[in-house]
Amino acid sequence: MLEQDEDGLAIPAHEVADWRLRVFDLYQRVRAAESPRAGHELWRRERDVLFGTHPASAVVREERATFRGLRTAPYYADFRFEVPLLPDGKGQERPVATGTDGVVHFVRLGTFEVPGLGRLAAWRHAGYGGGVFVPFRDGTAGREGGTYGAGRYLLDTIKGAYLGARTDDDGVPVYTLDFNFAYNPSCAYDEAWACPLPGPDNRLAPDVPVGELYPSF
Repeated sequence: MLEQDEDGLAIPAHEVADWRLRVFDLYQRVRAAESPRAGHELWRRERDVLFGTHPASAVVREERATFRGLRTAPYYADFRFEVPLLPDGKGQERPVATGTDGVVHFVRLGTFEVPGLGRLAAWRHAGYGGGVFVPFRDGTAGREGGTYGAGRYLLDTIKGAYLGARTDDDGVPVYTLDFNFAYNPSCAYDEAWACPLPGPDNRLAPDVPVGELYPSF
């Protein structure tokens, strides 16, 4: 669901389209950066601009005047992984009920075994747009000074949040999973937004203290 303005109208479609284009462009520049750390600094800086100034920002309008940037942890290279997508669980269906968008259907693409962290399911949105979706919740969720209690997003290719993948010699897709780029769903800023959240197969017991923190700013 899109944020409503003071007249009860949704954000104009062209503003939402412009937001999406800017995010896609940002991730393209992140992937082309000279290093993951440099890409992370670009990502952090450009997201601050978008969330503070763009008409389609999930930050409620009344808070934008005092917005000074999102709370994001420093880059920590140990939380970047190149991980094969294994077929475990492939084809599993997961309907997600939301308060505003009805039931959103996902189909499982497989499973990531993330060293030292655990297993994460990768999903495809079964509706229009498809895409790879990897939400997660970790041990820092809901803790004071930690991360958003309902979880964060790692990949969402429909929205452009994608750091790349390749195919290994056996034809298995290997994805870049960098938790430094984990970010909050829109409902973390404003409850008017509907956000699919991590289910049982997307919960990690260890702490993942990188990426966007909460409160967001």
